[in-house]
Amino acid sequence: MRAAATQGCNVFQGSESRFPASLSDNPSLFAAAVDFDLRLPDLSAFPREEVGARLVNHFLTRWEDDDILKALLRSAASNEGAAERVRSIFAEQVAPAIAALCRDPKSAPIRAGLVSSQILGFALGRYILRLPPIVTMRREAILEWLGPTIQRYICG
Repeated sequence: MRAAATQGCNVFQGSESRFPASLSDNPSLFAAAVDFDLRLPDLSAFPREEVGARLVNHFLTRWEDDDILKALLRSAASNEGAAERVRSIFAEQVAPAIAALCRDPKSAPIRAGLVSSQILGFALGRYILRLPPIVTMRREAILEWLGPTIQRYICG
């Protein structure tokens, strides 16, 4: 898996004109990025007051256990093709999960965008940039800090 993640960094980096050719040179990485499943839990199965912390906990597990997801985020910071893939993953998977819990359908896209930006920003700081204060945080502390923020974004 680590080899695929390392290849992922190389595949998504470089000039925009090389992006499609690089993907065709590495079909397994392309398939992993195209078919990426965040494996989101059914948030409606949890008590409403816990969904923020549950979603943060889920994403911590995903980021910690998935080198492809980290490679995709790293690549998205500098490559428009990879950025579009991350946007589509979050639009297709996170947005519907948030919309299902949101009492005001008109605010669901904004709420999903805020949740996504918080999750992606935290992941960038912790797993890609490795910012010391964030890298050293225990899971419980992360849930205490981020859980209420995500909760407010989802439920208002």
